[in-house]
Amino acid sequence: MLNRILLPLILLVLQLPLHAQETPKPVEWTFTGSNSSGTPEIILKAKIAPGWKLYSITATDEQPNTRIVADSSWAAQMGTPVETGKLENQPEPLFENDRIPYFQNELEIRIPLQNLSGQQLLKGSINYMALKGEEIIGPEEVPFRFELEADGSLAVATLKTVDGTQGIIKRAAIQLDQPAADCGGTGLVKEGEGGLLNIFVLGFLGGLIALFTPCVFPMIPLTVSFFTKKSQDRKKGIGNAMLYGFFIFLIYILLSAPFHFLDTLNPEILNNISTNVWLNLLFFVIFVVFALSFFGLFEITLPSSISNSVDSKTGVGGSVGIFFMALTLALVSFSCTGPILGSLLAGSLSSNGGAMQLTAGMGGFGLALALPFALFALFPNWLNAIPKSGGWLTTVKVVLGFVELALAIKFLSNADLVMHWGILKREVFFGIWIVIGLVTSLYLFGLIRFPHEGPVKKLGTTRKVFGTLFALFTLYLIPGLTNTPYANLKLLSGFPPPLTYSVYHHEETIIVNDYEKALKLSKELNKPLLIDFTGWACVNCRRMEENVWPDANVKALMEKFILVSLYVDDRKLLPDAEQFIYTNEKGVQKEIKTIGDKFVTFQTENFKNASQPWYVILSPEEKLMNNPVGYTPDKQAYADWLQCGLDAFEKK
Repeated sequence: MLNRILLPLILLVLQLPLHAQETPKPVEWTFTGSNSSGTPEIILKAKIAPGWKLYSITATDEQPNTRIVADSSWAAQMGTPVETGKLENQPEPLFENDRIPYFQNELEIRIPLQNLSGQQLLKGSINYMALKGEEIIGPEEVPFRFELEADGSLAVATLKTVDGTQGIIKRAAIQLDQPAADCGGTGLVKEGEGGLLNIFVLGFLGGLIALFTPCVFPMIPLTVSFFTKKSQDRKKGIGNAMLYGFFIFLIYILLSAPFHFLDTLNPEILNNISTNVWLNLLFFVIFVVFALSFFGLFEITLPSSISNSVDSKTGVGGSVGIFFMALTLALVSFSCTGPILGSLLAGSLSSNGGAMQLTAGMGGFGLALALPFALFALFPNWLNAIPKSGGWLTTVKVVLGFVELALAIKFLSNADLVMHWGILKREVFFGIWIVIGLVTSLYLFGLIRFPHEGPVKKLGTTRKVFGTLFALFTLYLIPGLTNTPYANLKLLSGFPPPLTYSVYHHEETIIVNDYEKALKLSKELNKPLLIDFTGWACVNCRRMEENVWPDANVKALMEKFILVSLYVDDRKLLPDAEQFIYTNEKGVQKEIKTIGDKFVTFQTENFKNASQPWYVILSPEEKLMNNPVGYTPDKQAYADWLQCGLDAFEKK
């Protein structure tokens, strides 16, 4: 049962960006306004797909129904809605044979309005439910907007269309290839190499952890012995084992391939994935499920039909058979590697929004899994030195479960930050982590155990060491609960919520910075403009703000700029008058409805980059002073870049 729920959720994560492949909705709505009878009306028309039933507005609240909901700004008086269509009322087996009124094929709803004076914009939504067989959808919300024309009639309000020549998004003065000084750099070669290496190492460490799980560890001696004994000579056996290891590495690399297509299709997609509220909540749920699985409450496996189908092909001779053996290992070990891969997937996408990070992480993970099979084939005597499978593998899984819980809180925090809910302030975040760390320590010291485990008869040295490490880490977290200078835990900088998102700060901590106001101030004071493209859920942004910006030298230089921080993942809606459809130079249209929509489009259109943090120095005339830079943890390097931009401005 769990597999049927969890696997579609994981697939949904991968399919969210592919809007072009969405299937048609069961009900398509169109809206028009009318004044033909002398009374203004809004008309909502539904085209219902064959086989679907759209429930009537006359159904009761306890039944599946359709409802028209007016926005809080709606001041006009709404008359009684009138439905037009073939109303049917048949017993519905899915709802204990209740007779629930519904429509098929089409429906028209007319709503007369009165007292429209002073009402320029009418906003609302139609919330409907529909049924086909045993499949039911809803309540689905479809928003509508109407404008009151000068003659008293109503017209559907559409977003105004803006193109690049109008200067709202695309700025003609910003020439990326013409900086006043040639310092800094926008290329991946200059700025991405260290980041890719770090993610590769993290992926490698994740792969090493996966080796010591019950799904993978026992496979090492069995598989190596299979290759070395089955082959006619030792040389061929070693070659087959190494080919097997290479295929494991290749399979995990291939898993990241679709994300390169998405990244090329739209550079903003992966950034949108990593900061999407519902996706972060989905990751939170999935990681909690993974943790419960590691605690032994149930086991997550891929459907047996998939693994059996792949396993049946392992008997094929030569390289093809070896490839399917590697694929079988990847599938049957999913219950242990899945949570670690999920962490890698989510962490890589949120690190900089690029697919190369994910490939680097997957490559490190695959290499760590593949190495033992190649090394033990070369040196079979080493097999005698590896420990036997046993209860210690269960301990590894349980500890990983606690780690998964901690990571789940991080994704819940991302959603909280982006939406400004205020439920996971910095101290609450640390409080939960402290509890998790304390329970993990108690478990490792044998003071807590799970029902499926026997009593700990003797604590081994390794268990004591890790128990002590978790205890020390928990003690390190405690100052994070305080309102003192020690609350800035630099080892975790960027991972918890920012220092300003605190229970001790009673003032408004949500800052919405305005580029136009900052540019105006830059002109008035004749100071260069320092743009900080950032995000509420951006880890490296917090590291820069908490570790680099407070440096005395950097802080003194930044005071000579007008600083504006533009949050590309802010989901707060722009005022109605400021929402529009932007058309870029390639003719691609994009709706600009939120603050984040506006700023991420501003970044990609003018600076051909969608990663955060991203720093740009402009003159008051919007001339580029030097090359933009991204994450720069070296304080002196960042100070040198600021000084270079400042020197270029003063010379200009």
